Amino acid sequence: MAGGYETDTVTRLETNLDDLSPEITGAVMEKLLAAGALDVWFTPIQMKKNRPAVQLSVLCDAAHTEPLADIIFGETSAFGLRVETVARLKLERRFETVATEFGEVTVKLGLKQGCVVQVAPEFESCRAAGERTGAPLRAIYAAATRGFSGGSGTGGGA
Repeated sequence: MAGGYETDTVTRLETNLDDLSPEITGAVMEKLLAAGALDVWFTPIQMKKNRPAVQLSVLCDAAHTEPLADIIFGETSAFGLRVETVARLKLERRFETVATEFGEVTVKLGLKQGCVVQVAPEFESCRAAGERTGAPLRAIYAAATRGFSGGSGTGGGA
């Protein structure tokens, strides 16, 4: 731990794509995540000759570098990838269930040295509560955060 944070290293793969159909980006993201990517995102950029493009960024464990590179080269127009090892600082993560007026909802807690510094309702849990009750997601998210802060979760509050 560094300063109370968890630490690790991950690999970042990046490439710039100026001719990738927007319909394909979602499919590429799904394949990369299913194959072990920790995170995938597309950033809008401007390339040479003022062409609009996207930068594809992927975080992964080192062991997943080659299989994910195979997907990128197979599914996109990339001719090369930048590969970097990057250090990360992370909060300790813990999941708890809180009672809300919409039923039980799972929240993710981010802790530093045992103290809760982040509370984030889990989307799938909130979506399921919304489907059961017909309530809007925004209301369920607020109730889940209140439910933890109000003392139904351990740790006492955000």
